[in-house]
Amino acid sequence: MPERIEPLGNGPPWQRRRRRFDGPRLAPDTLPAERRALLARWLRRGGNSYWKTLAGGDGKAYPLAKALLEWLVQAGWAVVTEDLRGQAWWPSKVEIVDRGALLTALGLPDPQAARQAWEGAEHMHFVHPDLLAAAGTLAALPPARALRRLSLLERLECWHAEERSGTRRDFSWFARGDTKSISEAEWNWLAEHCDLAGLGISGHTPLLLISAPVLLHVQRPGRRAGSIALDAAADWIGLTPATVAAMVGADACLRCWRLVENRSSFERVARERQFGDGVVWLPGFPPGWWRTAMARLLAHAPAAADIACDPDPAGIAIALEAGRIWEAAGLPWQAPEMAAERLRGLPQRKPLTEGDRQQLERLRAAGLPATLAGLAAVLDELGEKGEQEGYL
Repeated sequence: MPERIEPLGNGPPWQRRRRRFDGPRLAPDTLPAERRALLARWLRRGGNSYWKTLAGGDGKAYPLAKALLEWLVQAGWAVVTEDLRGQAWWPSKVEIVDRGALLTALGLPDPQAARQAWEGAEHMHFVHPDLLAAAGTLAALPPARALRRLSLLERLECWHAEERSGTRRDFSWFARGDTKSISEAEWNWLAEHCDLAGLGISGHTPLLLISAPVLLHVQRPGRRAGSIALDAAADWIGLTPATVAAMVGADACLRCWRLVENRSSFERVARERQFGDGVVWLPGFPPGWWRTAMARLLAHAPAAADIACDPDPAGIAIALEAGRIWEAAGLPWQAPEMAAERLRGLPQRKPLTEGDRQQLERLRAAGLPATLAGLAAVLDELGEKGEQEGYL
């Protein structure tokens, strides 16, 4: 292939630049595997460097690097600066002509393109407080990784908005079209910042945790009818969504349904359940499967609701969301455990975040029931929030 050999500007006569003269660049997919791997490693370290970086400091990679460098020049991807040593020209510096295009041709991420995409992305457009808080942590990550996780949050918001529920594999398929495409590190990050159960994602089949003076009658197609006593266990039992969907009736002696958000608090309340109470774990923002199961229970065992969540803006939003199930059934609900006095009496509180304040402002503007309005006012007054374990 024709080459162009140029003097190095006003530099000394023993230096020159060499590059291919013209023609389209050659694709790197014909490179032997060893050369492709060396090129990928070099580009990840930045490319455009001194020859010794490509050849390896100890010179062990010299033959492989020399062959790769010649291919890069002849393929139109590189310009090499050479020094005359004795009677031979030796490479000293290598410049990649279009690093982004070469990275793309190799199937590697382009950090500069990722940085530009990250700078142009809308990072803080989430409504759900967990997702908003998670998005706020992404700026500390490399742009390519931040973009992948931002995309996960966007798909998680769609999942929640569509009231989906399922296992981690179900969400992975929904998010990326592959049941195993979300890495363990990504799952750990999501679990650290988001209530996955509350967003309808579980490691396995979700369970409605419940203790109540109710005898469920179930009938599945092709199976014999049966009954389940929800107060037979010493503390509580777990019902799968399919079990609740198979309900055909119930015998109940209910005074009210007590919904408890915090898992530890739920377990204490369920063990100490008062006569006539049905106690149910409310897993954060109620996912679709939970709302469907609870609505079906209410249809066969109707009673008013007493909802208890964390005394914070998210807790108010969760209580409102759960309360809509009772409103749809024409049943009353209240949240006496979330009175303002509970928050004032907590021995430990935490400052409201900016996301908390924004959510609180939206909730107050939309209007709240009296008890929750009182809690919202004290949250705003103190600038602090609490956790349910402190009072229940």
